[in-house]
Amino acid sequence: RGLPATAAAAAATEVEGRSGLRRPAVLSTLAAALGVSPVLPVQPAGALFGLNDFPAPPDAAEPPPDAVRTKSGLAYKVLTPAECSGSDCKRPTKFDKVYVDYTGWQALDGKMFDSSVQRGKPANFGVGQVIKGWTEGLQLMSPGAKFRFWIPARMAYGENPDNGRPGGLLVFDVELIDIERGITPPPAPPDVEAAPADAARSPSGIAWKVLTPGKPGFESFKVEPESSVTLEYSGWKADGELILSTKLTGKTAKFVVKDFNIKGLAEVVMLMSLGEQRRVWIPATLAFGESPGGGLPGGPLVFDVKLAGIQ
Repeated sequence: RGLPATAAAAAATEVEGRSGLRRPAVLSTLAAALGVSPVLPVQPAGALFGLNDFPAPPDAAEPPPDAVRTKSGLAYKVLTPAECSGSDCKRPTKFDKVYVDYTGWQALDGKMFDSSVQRGKPANFGVGQVIKGWTEGLQLMSPGAKFRFWIPARMAYGENPDNGRPGGLLVFDVELIDIERGITPPPAPPDVEAAPADAARSPSGIAWKVLTPGKPGFESFKVEPESSVTLEYSGWKADGELILSTKLTGKTAKFVVKDFNIKGLAEVVMLMSLGEQRRVWIPATLAFGESPGGGLPGGPLVFDVKLAGIQ
């Protein structure tokens, strides 16, 4: 679990399509940044396969030896190169939207389960709003390119999903038509990998640096577990990957401190004064753990957080 989950259900966003299937929301704030709510629309159970479906490619059952494999387990082949070269090739980020044509098959039986090509209309969605295999794969592409992806179950819907979703290894032929740029995400701090030597440290293992002092005269306004606080924040994994940020929405976030599920962040916020901004290095034991699953980020986390209000 992460930041307060009281509004987690509101994070699931319907995606227009035949069934609007989506991954369950984990947390309201994380959903928008990590893409854990909407996923590709697929045909509903009972209408998965039709007479006019496209046949699966001959290598659908498993990635061939010449397929490129990434550390995550995603495999791909370039079917058609992009219409660009070198520095002219633009790739989407997970905060952009894309226009694509695609067809998807189950590797187990070669059955087609979805195709924008068959519908005659390209799909448009956020790169961070789809299954993990798509989010990673799309960021490897440039407009005009067509890739074939082999997406393992753990990066898709799992081995035996419900509600008619396709299970196991999935195969997609994807053509990237265009990119619609989104909000530019805040860059990772230069010291994101580890707290510097001059950072303050607590007995629990948290480290922090004060980036901006609090407002003079407000020192008596203490943050308590029952306090409702208004925050501005950005959070990264230790490798610099942004996991969430209020800068992406342009809105502050309000939480009750005792409801914080990132214990390390709650501990630091209670040490802050109104208007203060800190950079906080939180060990995995006080965040989500090393391998939390469920779309949550594992390992140590780094937050830039500003205490904008106390009630």
